[in-house]
Amino acid sequence: MIDQRFLHQPHIMMHALFFGQNVALSSFISGANSSGANERVASPVFVKAGNQGAALLFDYGVVVLIGLSLVEETQFLANLKSLITRPYDTPESERVTLTREPNSSGKVEDGQILLAEFDAPRLQIVANVLAKSVVLAEFEMEAAAVFEQIEPFAVSLQKPRWGQRQQGKELLRQIGNTLLIQNKLVGQAAIVDKPELLWEYPEFERLYLRVEDEYEIRERHLALEKKLDLVSRTVETALELQRQTTSLRLEWYIVILIVLELLLSLYELFIKS
Repeated sequence: MIDQRFLHQPHIMMHALFFGQNVALSSFISGANSSGANERVASPVFVKAGNQGAALLFDYGVVVLIGLSLVEETQFLANLKSLITRPYDTPESERVTLTREPNSSGKVEDGQILLAEFDAPRLQIVANVLAKSVVLAEFEMEAAAVFEQIEPFAVSLQKPRWGQRQQGKELLRQIGNTLLIQNKLVGQAAIVDKPELLWEYPEFERLYLRVEDEYEIRERHLALEKKLDLVSRTVETALELQRQTTSLRLEWYIVILIVLELLLSLYELFIKS
């Protein structure tokens, strides 16, 4: 059993990394072969790692390392990289120390999470919260970067330029990025949903809620959703203004062409007369 590895340890280091877009979990299932490599595997997957550690792998790209030394972490991640879709050059990460405290149920003191036991369900619950935290951290940064790109474009609408077409393409790309982030938050990572593990172990719901509250998962998710919604509405408004500007410019071109045609007709009329 994975949890037997930590049976007598007073402390465990847990390290969560948002390593890439997806993890090929089927590669870690016993008996997986080429014909079943694309089959759906329940996430997360608990695997042994290092001499006395373990890893929890989430299909949406998060890896949580438990009880590994820095050397073991480096080796494990190097081996894992080939199974990651679009790995990040600098993964968002978070570390926390788990401390055994028999009379505690998820209490956090001095940056440590106190657990009554280091069994698999408790470790998986804490890992689930850490996984959500690093996903939120990554997308919080991406949302901030989008805001920085939108503001110059909104200002540029006051002074029409030929370069707005290229900026319009960039804004469309940002809409696509926003939709992908929302899909990851709601669909794959299911940030605000409780882990399915609690259906099997309902007695650990209090532990999950305490750790979730410590990392402000719901509050951060709500704030990020509001930012993404504002990004979408701002981009859509900017694109609509750009379309209106382009339409007005085309109307002026048509008017100018009509006037030129009229002047040419008058010129020919007077020349012939």
